[in-house]
Amino acid sequence: MKYLLLFFALLATFSVQADEIRKAIESEHLEKTYQDYHKVLVFDSISADVKESGLSYVTRKQLFYAIDEHGAGDLNKVTYNYDPLSAWVEIKKAVIYRKDGTKEVLDTTHFYDYPQPARMIYWGARQKMIEAGKLNPGDALYVELFRKGFTYALLQDGGDDDKYIPPMRGHYYDIVRFFESFPIHLKVFETAIPKSKEVQYKTFNADFEVTTEKKEKQNFTFKLEKSMPVKREPNMVGMDNVGPKVLITTSPDWEAKSTWFYGVNEDFGSFESTPEIDAKVNEILEGATSELDSIARLTHWVADEIRYSGISMGEGEGYTLHTGDMTFTDRCGVCKDKAGMLITMLRAAGFESYAAMTMAGSRIEDIPADQFNHSITVVKRRSGEYQLLDPTWVPFVRELWSSREQQQNYLMGLPEGADLMITDVSEPENHYLKITNDAKIDEEGNLKGTLHVTAEGQSDASLRSIFTRNYKSQWDDLLDAELQRIFPQAKISNITKTDPYKYIEQPASIVYEYTIPDFAIVHEDKYIFNALSNQGFMEHNRFGQRLNTSLEKRDFDYRIGSSQRVEIEENFELPSKIKDLTAPQTQKKDAGIANMKAAWDKSKNNAEFTMITSFNKRVFKKETWPGMKEVLESINLFENKPVVIETK
Repeated sequence: MKYLLLFFALLATFSVQADEIRKAIESEHLEKTYQDYHKVLVFDSISADVKESGLSYVTRKQLFYAIDEHGAGDLNKVTYNYDPLSAWVEIKKAVIYRKDGTKEVLDTTHFYDYPQPARMIYWGARQKMIEAGKLNPGDALYVELFRKGFTYALLQDGGDDDKYIPPMRGHYYDIVRFFESFPIHLKVFETAIPKSKEVQYKTFNADFEVTTEKKEKQNFTFKLEKSMPVKREPNMVGMDNVGPKVLITTSPDWEAKSTWFYGVNEDFGSFESTPEIDAKVNEILEGATSELDSIARLTHWVADEIRYSGISMGEGEGYTLHTGDMTFTDRCGVCKDKAGMLITMLRAAGFESYAAMTMAGSRIEDIPADQFNHSITVVKRRSGEYQLLDPTWVPFVRELWSSREQQQNYLMGLPEGADLMITDVSEPENHYLKITNDAKIDEEGNLKGTLHVTAEGQSDASLRSIFTRNYKSQWDDLLDAELQRIFPQAKISNITKTDPYKYIEQPASIVYEYTIPDFAIVHEDKYIFNALSNQGFMEHNRFGQRLNTSLEKRDFDYRIGSSQRVEIEENFELPSKIKDLTAPQTQKKDAGIANMKAAWDKSKNNAEFTMITSFNKRVFKKETWPGMKEVLESINLFENKPVVIETK
């Protein structure tokens, strides 16, 4: 490793020969160490020089090595994303060190700069690409880049340096990830920060070598060797929760970040209303019966009527909320603009409302760097408590704050400042899914019955998505497929449903009237079958049962879509009285974070199957997996074993 470190400076001078690179690689035994991978990042050196304004000049040096043909193919082009509104990027050098001892310096004809592929967010982001051409196993590619500016985490946001100064002027932060989808043999992050600034930093999920020293500036160096790709697990938490990373910031605390976020949007005039907006607010609130009813009407109007589509307003995009007038006119925006539209309308209606920031999908570490990718709304109730609203996540959802964002950190932008907080767990009863089935089995094993499905909260949103996420012309086929993918011979005589778009009026409900020929196996006086719910009916709407029980243990915390309670009751009337019923034993498991109880019963002279499951939160600690696995396996016991009924 010491031999390899010498190349950081030498490579930049072009004085290193290909055979010397080969010696360095062989001394590190890279091909043997990483034989299970296609390529390796031999080293990744990031050096940041921070100015008093918070502007940073960053030099990055990387050496990639192709282990096999697949890796060589991957490295024939290397790309880097950037936002020209907040950063300036230049590819300084690119050199190929061939396995045969030759060296090829790529000129600017191999460098490209073009619009980054975009979907739903059109802010003019760009992409730099190095076209290395054909590489072979054993070849290495060296790249050196220079960047000045910042990347604002809220939606990832030469000339005059002023445009590249971070929006929280005078402050600097960085989030440096020390992991990739392929191995990193050595990564070093160095930053030099003016002595006038108070610095906080933390390392996560690895044993870093950290050195600090004071010279002309405060110098911080973070080094990590042999960072391997994180082995993914089904339903694991976000990669930022588990991958090695460094956070460093000069922001003193969350309160300072909170007041800055409040101020930057107030100064911009993001929430000023117009006569047109006032008129629309009055129209929406006509007939409102309560404080909460007014808040709900405005939230759902913004959720449903402002399309998620990001149009750039130029300077300030990414961290400044579009004005209410702009969003109302465009009828579109990203999360921050939808949040701003709702704030504008709430204020026009007389409410006290502010913007907030959160991180959808990952944890926010308790260090005041910009770890945000999503913007939301808060409103102050008459009780003095703040209520979270998310117009981005609740189109066609019977909630004002999506419970898919349970146990998620957030920061409110308040004039008096606020600390980092976390959202509450939503009780599973708020997200019930109920399935009832009343059916008769005839002497030939044919089944005729009525299935009734109702849902609330996130279960409602999942059930309703059959309609809201698909074309109307597909609805009937999708409803039929829910039953016919399990029983292709099923004949559906009628389906009734609540209006998918009138979601505010009542929970979703779907009723099937059906027959299933040859549903049960009949032998003499015995009937062999299983409940429809045990064979996959509506299984995609049961969040907890998506967890993979084949895992013996978990290395990382895990999550599901939302807390949820599922209640199932299926009654099967047989042609004659039941003499005996053979089925899995009654199960009752309670792991605290989840529980279940299920049984077959013949006491009412029908075969009745009941199951109640409850998953009590969205995110779970890895230590809870044994208990969760036991609950899931008890559920699976009924899915994998049919019932045998003997009649008189």
